[in-house]
Amino acid sequence: MLSIGICGKPNSGKSTFFSAATLVDAAIAPYPFTTINANVGAAYVRAKCPHVEFGVQCKPKNSKCVDGVRLVPTTVVDVAGLVPGAHAGRGLGNKFLDDIRATDAVIQVVDASGRTDLEGNPCDSCDPSKEVEFLREEIGLWMAEVVGRAAAKARGRGVDALVEALSGMKASKAQVEEAARVAGVGVEKVEWKAEEVKRFAFALMEKNKPMMVAANKIDVHGAEGNLEKLRGDAKGPVVIPCYADGELALRKAGRAGVVKYVPGAVDFEIVNANAAQAEALEKIRAVMKKFGGTGVQKAVDAAAYDLLKLIVVYPVQDAHKLSDNFGNVLPDALLLKQDAMVIDLAAVVHTDLAKKFIGAVDARTGMNIGRDHALKNGDVISIVSGR
Repeated sequence: MLSIGICGKPNSGKSTFFSAATLVDAAIAPYPFTTINANVGAAYVRAKCPHVEFGVQCKPKNSKCVDGVRLVPTTVVDVAGLVPGAHAGRGLGNKFLDDIRATDAVIQVVDASGRTDLEGNPCDSCDPSKEVEFLREEIGLWMAEVVGRAAAKARGRGVDALVEALSGMKASKAQVEEAARVAGVGVEKVEWKAEEVKRFAFALMEKNKPMMVAANKIDVHGAEGNLEKLRGDAKGPVVIPCYADGELALRKAGRAGVVKYVPGAVDFEIVNANAAQAEALEKIRAVMKKFGGTGVQKAVDAAAYDLLKLIVVYPVQDAHKLSDNFGNVLPDALLLKQDAMVIDLAAVVHTDLAKKFIGAVDARTGMNIGRDHALKNGDVISIVSGR
């Protein structure tokens, strides 16, 4: 399953972001290092459910469908706060880096208001852009240490040995080869100097731990101006304005029946609120109207679609009924790489399907397609296999 790390300096609002995305209760307090042990929960990536297009009633098994929006589960990890020098063990750095090791992408929660410094302590007008710079540097330096140990194990051997030594990072062969190309180092025979290790590590970071920014506390005075500065570099990370406090309030209100709210929607319906609740909700609505929502769900979606270039595919057994062998219509929604082929889908559904692959059917067109057919976002595919 896709795993996203929620990272940032202490007191940036990342635990609030995590709780808003998952509705898992996490310790939230206005002081550094509230999070000591990683919190793990499930969030969802949004996709259009094909049941609307096909005019059928879906019966999801591995996901949810709300008003035609398929919610595909992903693991989210709220890791310990990171401070400058974390790669060398400062603060809770070592624990942070262990927590991030197996994640596929990183959402960095930044205090866009500029009211806290890099240590998480109160300040008047700190620069949020510095947060982005220091996190990238810390993760890169940590990866250089990991890569240095892996390169020592693989010394004198080639790329396969290096990939094996980096298996704990979930580094693929394609990622390793691309990072080597960007860094200008050879992987036919791994014999790198310290500077080559560092160049490779920073290049691998871009592929193995892609990062985006959730510009949190966007409702606080001064945050909007800082947002523009964060977005100023066209080559920089994806930056999404976020109001984690508002999202968390809405999700809790939805669970209590006070509002009707679909995560990621730009508005909500007040169902049963008292005067004080209604007043607070209208303040949340005003921020959402200005920024097109709270941004929390949008950030999770961006991690999947923009950072990792994933698509959602719906495997079925019966291409006509769009069901599995138990009659469940559109039962599963799977996240796959953008360049995935039919045989890749077969392998994800079950290894035997890939081993005994005969062909597949595109449920939309009814056409037979082969193992190397490129999948598209929203495809509904039936795999045919032998016995």
